[in-house]
Amino acid sequence: MVRVGSRTLADKPLRYRHFQLRVALPPSESTVEVITVDRNGRRSRATVMHVLGAAQAASPVVRAPRNDVLLQRTVQQLAQRFGSTSGIYVQDLTTGAGAAWNARATFPAASTLKLAIAVTALARTEGTPELGSTLDRLLRQMLTYSDNRAANGTEAYFGGSTSGGSALVDSLMRSVGLVDTEMYGGYELDALGQPQRFPAGSGGAIPLRVDSQPAWGIGKKSSAYDLASLMRDVWLASGGRGPLRTAQSGFTPVDARYLLYLLARVRDPGKIDREVGKLPGVRVLHKAGWINVARHDNAIVLWQRGALVVTVMTYRPGGAGVASDVLAGKVASAALRRFRG
Repeated sequence: MVRVGSRTLADKPLRYRHFQLRVALPPSESTVEVITVDRNGRRSRATVMHVLGAAQAASPVVRAPRNDVLLQRTVQQLAQRFGSTSGIYVQDLTTGAGAAWNARATFPAASTLKLAIAVTALARTEGTPELGSTLDRLLRQMLTYSDNRAANGTEAYFGGSTSGGSALVDSLMRSVGLVDTEMYGGYELDALGQPQRFPAGSGGAIPLRVDSQPAWGIGKKSSAYDLASLMRDVWLASGGRGPLRTAQSGFTPVDARYLLYLLARVRDPGKIDREVGKLPGVRVLHKAGWINVARHDNAIVLWQRGALVVTVMTYRPGGAGVASDVLAGKVASAALRRFRG
């Protein structure tokens, strides 16, 4: 028997010591109980806490990307109304349909690359971090609170130093075919040594081009395409599929599910989740990043009939602010409306 609270999700006779059951988990965090009863009535019980369920329709599957002409038109209009430079990539992970704008332009990446650090750390360590272990604490601080000191500590954990860790992150990104990204060392801390804190139609392939490249200098960089691809690859790896699983044997499906769970607990609201996060049955797993002139978010959006990836990057020389968050929210809302039909 499999139970969540008072609900019984499965109650089946089984013959062997090892078994697999497919059950429909609620789309919220829950505690799962597995109970076995032998022919003499003796019971054995196991409890798994902190289980975040997703719809069966959202099971990871490889789909070739294809352009959705209606969504493409909407995405382009939203980008042009924004006024400043933006890079956008969205894709329905269950069908492959999507759209993009300026998706290969490179932006100051800020904290969005903490996702790449986490993937590299998990790929280079044996087993998934135990709760409360050094790596578990570093990853939770780095992702949940976007802590810069924890990011530097994570790079040093697997790379010996921030520069060594950054080189390994860049190598991992290249191994899965992502060439727009560069870590460029660790993260800066403020003068007190504390982390900085800041308030249905097909039109061929999804367009991957540079429509407007912002001139911002050198440093941590990435593109909407690279960030979305990395997030999608983590999602695919959670089901044992995709380029990340093929290129990085150390990054296991269990590692991917652990990472997705942490992304579901990120405390940085009001961006991609700005509108869709208020809808029943929708969950946003994301990692944002921002500096004065740039503001981004990168997410997997789960809903009752599937999953989609949404990445929105923005650059405004005079200072990026709430308008960037509003754009991210509108893009996610438009994509979900389109994919839900």
